[in-house]
Amino acid sequence: MTTVVHPGDALSRRQRLAYVFILGALTALGPFTIDLYLPAFPRLQADFDVSVTAIQLTLTGTTVGFAIGQLFMGPWSDKVGRRTPLMIATAVHVLASLGCMLAPDLMVLGIFRVLQGAGAAAGAVVATATVRDLFGGRPLVVMLSRLALVNGMAPILAPMLGGMFLSFMDWRGLFVVLAIYGIAVMVAVSLWIVETLPPERRRSAGFKATLAGYRSVLSDRIYVGAILIGALSFSGLFAYLSASSFLFQDFFGLSATEYGFLFAGNSVGIVAGVQISSRLMRRIAPQWVLAGSTIVQLIAAVAIIALASSGAGLFGILVPLFVFIMACGFGFPATQVTALARHGDAAGIAASLMGAVNFGLAGILSPAVGILGGDGPAMGMVMAGTSVAAIIVLWAVVRPRTVPALTD
Repeated sequence: MTTVVHPGDALSRRQRLAYVFILGALTALGPFTIDLYLPAFPRLQADFDVSVTAIQLTLTGTTVGFAIGQLFMGPWSDKVGRRTPLMIATAVHVLASLGCMLAPDLMVLGIFRVLQGAGAAAGAVVATATVRDLFGGRPLVVMLSRLALVNGMAPILAPMLGGMFLSFMDWRGLFVVLAIYGIAVMVAVSLWIVETLPPERRRSAGFKATLAGYRSVLSDRIYVGAILIGALSFSGLFAYLSASSFLFQDFFGLSATEYGFLFAGNSVGIVAGVQISSRLMRRIAPQWVLAGSTIVQLIAAVAIIALASSGAGLFGILVPLFVFIMACGFGFPATQVTALARHGDAAGIAASLMGAVNFGLAGILSPAVGILGGDGPAMGMVMAGTSVAAIIVLWAVVRPRTVPALTD
């Protein structure tokens, strides 16, 4: 007889598979919103006749909206349940996508991109919180890794599809695609995802209760360190996202379709890293996986600076870049597990704060690539800086030897 330790233990294999695909699609809504229009950056610059940095700021606006939205969605979902915030916020995403499609200038586009990011935030928070509602310990590691496998397809498919779509539509059509994606997610949730937070487990309403929830997670040194490491690694990855379109299309002369396929190939590194890391964590504690992944990120970033500065060409940048991206993939599930394992009673708040710090820091740092020159060495310098900071946080704040072991 199998003992049911967590609610998810009672789910059948088919039910678990449905949750993985639908919740994975939810978490992918944000990355898809960000990545689908990356190949269109040069066209946006030409249409609006603005600088590279101005176009990159629309990406920053999306991440800022995504970050702020998660801070709101986490406490809300802990208070009223998971489904209602998800449906309302995703509807905002759909409407904002249509607003982006109709935007007459860059300012209006930027405003709707902020709203679009805020609407997509619910998917990331609610999906992660739902998994934490259902699972804990090592089963949580397994489910997060499966979720990440589906979610990891977004950065692979989005720019590739964006480049293909741009061969027969203009950049405005990409936002119609995003609106359709949002509608499809809403339909799937309404049909197949049940409420995983029963009334008796919901946190009481009010500012004081929400503040207490944030205080409970922020008082955990290991949680704070883990989300900072995740945010720094994501910011290094985001330096690549914000620079890659101009670097590979303008500097190396790739077409939008070629760039999409190149981006997709690099993104395989994230998926591979996540899946290998999840298997390693069955034998190696997540904090030690982070110890290795952060060092590899720094080595790869330094190699990018050296090779790009010496004129090593496209291939010379792509090899260490792939290594850096894969190392980020190694670290992401390890930071999630390290951060969430002890906060099942405030899963929404813990997940929302983690996502907000991720995208907030990335949004702040992404323009740095353009300010430093927007080329390969500039991208590598931002990556190296975030890697050094992540290593310092791991050993000074998290302190791997003090992290409690995961339970089964």
